[in-house]
Amino acid sequence: MLRQIHALLPDAPTCYVADQIHLPYGPRPTEEIQQFTFAAARFLMEQGAQVIVLACNTASAAALLPLRQAYPDFPFVGMEPAVKPAAEATRTGVIGVLATRTTAEGPLYDRVLKAYARDVRVLTQVAPELVTLAEEGTGDTPQGRAVIERLVSPMVEAGADQIVLGCTHFPFLAEVIQEIVGEGVTLIDPAPAIARQVGRLWNPGTAFASSIPVHHYFTTGDVARFQQMMTSLIDLDAHPQHLSWSEGELLLDLVR
Repeated sequence: MLRQIHALLPDAPTCYVADQIHLPYGPRPTEEIQQFTFAAARFLMEQGAQVIVLACNTASAAALLPLRQAYPDFPFVGMEPAVKPAAEATRTGVIGVLATRTTAEGPLYDRVLKAYARDVRVLTQVAPELVTLAEEGTGDTPQGRAVIERLVSPMVEAGADQIVLGCTHFPFLAEVIQEIVGEGVTLIDPAPAIARQVGRLWNPGTAFASSIPVHHYFTTGDVARFQQMMTSLIDLDAHPQHLSWSEGELLLDLVR
């Protein structure tokens, strides 16, 4: 997602928060995910964000609607599984969706299915293991491939010719997933469409726009590990700063 936004909006400054200490979000209770997401949103607003992207399907499923209700005048862009393009493109009438549990059981996903998947069969596979494989960079290992094959093979065997990557971590495993499912299956990543929506909402005429954009990256986890991950996954020299949790708020750790 971040890579897509940088590519589409090269003049837009960005502020990125990775709540790595609480990963994976998928198995957590909805109320807990909302607490984390609201705190991150407040922090980003304090940094001067003009648009906030919930670059996580699980966080979007749990907190997008509550955030819009709490801040009705602020633009939030959420992630939802790209069922619509999958349903439009399928030739077999069967599509697969890889998702986390909170996404699969959330109201956003239910709304998407009712709106766009009435005439197709949708196979939903809860796959929190893929988040760990993406974070650790172990998708292309014998163990990682075994996990991926276990999750996607039933979809292919059932006739799915489109598989939606319903978590922002999953595109980092796309190459391995594609090798396993074969060329007859199309993988769908919603990130380009989300980046285009950000472009529609972002106003380059504001004081935060710059001919030389400044990017800030923060993590609640290990700074060195986050830097290594950003370099290996999207070839980005991020120089992240550490954020600490204090009484439900994110605070910049200046002494770490």
